[in-house]
Amino acid sequence: MISIKSTIRRTLTAVSLITCASLAQADYPSKPVTLISPYGPGGAADLAARNLAAVVPEYLGTNVVVTNRTGAAGVVGSTFVAKSKPNGHTLLLARVGSQAAVPAINRKIPYKWDEFTFLGLLEKNPFALVVNAKSKYQNFDELVKALKNGEKLSYASAGVGSLLHIAVVMMLDELKLPADAMKHIPFKGGGKAAAALTGGHVDVMFQNLSGVIGGIRSGQLKAIAVTSEERFKDVADVPTVAELGHKGLEVIVGWSALYGPKNLPEEVTKKWSDILGKLKTDETWVSQTKKLNSIPDIRSSQETKQFVEKQYTGFKDVVDRLGLAIK
Repeated sequence: MISIKSTIRRTLTAVSLITCASLAQADYPSKPVTLISPYGPGGAADLAARNLAAVVPEYLGTNVVVTNRTGAAGVVGSTFVAKSKPNGHTLLLARVGSQAAVPAINRKIPYKWDEFTFLGLLEKNPFALVVNAKSKYQNFDELVKALKNGEKLSYASAGVGSLLHIAVVMMLDELKLPADAMKHIPFKGGGKAAAALTGGHVDVMFQNLSGVIGGIRSGQLKAIAVTSEERFKDVADVPTVAELGHKGLEVIVGWSALYGPKNLPEEVTKKWSDILGKLKTDETWVSQTKKLNSIPDIRSSQETKQFVEKQYTGFKDVVDRLGLAIK
C-alpha cells in the first residue's frame, strides 16, 4: 500500500519537474538564435535575414546569428531547419522559392510546404525581368521578338525549382512558348545568378527586385518589366507586366517569412508573435526593408499559412499542367 509520505513526495517531484520545464520555456531564448538563410550571400534572402537580425535583438534579448546553408534551390537550408530541435533556437528565413515554388515542382524533397511552424510573413518582393545593361534587348518587346524568332537565349536562376526558375517558365507559357525556349542555367543562390548576368554569362533573369536593385542603380543591369501592380518608385521608368499585356504574371512575387521546425512550444511562438508585432512600427526595419525595394507586410501565423498555401497551389497547378513535376 502506498504511504501518504510517498504520495506527497511523488506529487512534489512532479510539480517540481513541471515548474522547471515551464521556467526553461519562459527563459527562451537561453542563447543566441541561429537564423538559417537557405540561399547564398548577397541575394534577396540573405539581405532580408541580415536586416531582421540587425533589429530583432532589441526585442528578443539576445543576438540573432545569420548562417547561410545553401544548395538545391534552398532545400538544404530548409531541410536543416525542418529537422532541427523544435526549441526556437534554430529558425528559417523562409522564401517563396524554397517554401512554395520548389515543393510545387519537386515532390521528392525531404519536406512539404506546410511541415514548419509559420511564425509570420515579413515582406513581399516584386520581381523584375532584368538584362545586362549592354544587352541588345533593351525592352520587353525586343526580348519577346527574339524568342519568337527562335533565338537561343539563356537565363539564370537560383536553382531548379526556385521561383527564379518557375518565373521564366511561367513567362514562356504566357507567351505561348515551350519551357525549353530558353536555356536554363541554375546557380547556388540569387546573388551568384545576378553576378552571372552582370558578367554577361547569361542573357536574362527574373529576380527579386531587392536582389538586383544594386546592379540597376550602378548601371550594370537594366530592368525591362516588374511584377508589381503599379510601377515601383525606384524603377519608375520600367513598365509593369500588366501594362505589357501580361497581368497573369503578377503572381510572380517573392516574399520573406520567419519559420521554425514543426511543433514549436507555445511560449516560443507567442514570443515571436509579440516581436513581429513590434517590428511593424520599427522605423529602422521598415526603412531598411523599403531601401531593399521590398514591401513591409507583417502577417500573423495563420494569415501567413493561408497566403503561402494559395501561392503554392497556384504554382503546383501550373507545374502539373505543363508536366514539369518531379515525382
